[in-house]
Amino acid sequence: MQQIVILGGGAAGLAAALAAAQSAPAGAVRVTVLDRNPRCGKKLLATGNGRCNLDNTGIVPEQYFTADPAALRPLLAAVDAAAPLEWFAALGLYTRTDEAGRVYPYSNQAADVLALLEGHLARLGVEVRTGCTVQTLSQNRSGYTILCEDAEGQDQTLRADAVICAMGGNAGPQFGTDGFGTRFAAQCGGRMAPLYPCLTALQCARPRKSLAGIRAKGCASLLDGTDGRVLAREMGEVQFTDYGLSGICIMQLSGLLAPGRGPKQPVVALDLFPALSEAELSTLFARRAGLLGGAAEFWLGLLPAKLGRALWADAGLPEDARALPASAWPKLAAAAKCWRFEGLTPCGWKQAQTTGGGLLLDEVEDDFQFKGCPGLYFVGETLDCAGSCGGYNLHWAFGSGIIAGRAAAKLRKKKK
Repeated sequence: MQQIVILGGGAAGLAAALAAAQSAPAGAVRVTVLDRNPRCGKKLLATGNGRCNLDNTGIVPEQYFTADPAALRPLLAAVDAAAPLEWFAALGLYTRTDEAGRVYPYSNQAADVLALLEGHLARLGVEVRTGCTVQTLSQNRSGYTILCEDAEGQDQTLRADAVICAMGGNAGPQFGTDGFGTRFAAQCGGRMAPLYPCLTALQCARPRKSLAGIRAKGCASLLDGTDGRVLAREMGEVQFTDYGLSGICIMQLSGLLAPGRGPKQPVVALDLFPALSEAELSTLFARRAGLLGGAAEFWLGLLPAKLGRALWADAGLPEDARALPASAWPKLAAAAKCWRFEGLTPCGWKQAQTTGGGLLLDEVEDDFQFKGCPGLYFVGETLDCAGSCGGYNLHWAFGSGIIAGRAAAKLRKKKK
């Protein structure tokens, strides 16, 4: 009987295990999942704030961060062809799609997605071993040997004809990830793109702690501080924190801060009034000055008072709005249209939603088999492919797992 071992019980690993069990003739394959957590799917349960944003209707390569966009295109095309949403529908999952194209289970419960996967795994006889920490994996003539430590602290050895490494990256250590997947890929001789926290908040050299907790909608631009070039723009809600900036639009920009590829001096510029030109905003400010009193009243209906006062101070204006010369309003408008935050660094792994960098994409075949190692596959977050917020990462995780699981199940036929 062919032995297929899945390292990691997250989204990619569970999809790989189920796809392998579905693809093999009854009784021909034994599929085993090893996961270090007391239960599989711990990170999956937290996705989409517990709602499980499992896909997106707008999947395009431009929504992914990678060192090799050319290598991404055929792999993403293969993932799209695997049709994760159709696969889930065949399992019995009914979904809903919001106005931004984000796909959720109709119940809005990530726990339901996990329960569905676990139910099908159990019906197909997939063995799930939790509390197992993988220590080493070695290749031999008959396949692969995995040494792990079980929940009782005892060493266990497993033989496998095929191994699918779905142990994720470094992001979210609170969910049980320890970076084994990327370390092992490197140990196998795989070329790696440097790892970095992706989809995370940004720390500022001089955070505005007085604004912590305030939210404001606008446009956030990532600039190269060395030449002022605009590298990307994101619309959405910005959250001010005691260490810097957060919010989905800020997290999206963090994906462009890859070591060696991102700007050496990243700057975020906030436009708090993106619907108005600088001239229009200046006119609006001048008109309000004659109607309202000091700086606090000036911002009524425009911005939260604390935020307005901070912007006012940054523009170097005195407290009394009624005594200002006409030249003050273009100055204030310029500040509101390009409020700069400098000295930026991504927050650490605990806050990151996913891992940037990893095993370079040209190191795997279109079925995610590691080149030169028949029967060894790398899927999901271990690879140098990090998606934007909105279901792109789970599309990649589920899809790559499905492809690798199906390929591993067919490996036995090729050996005949």
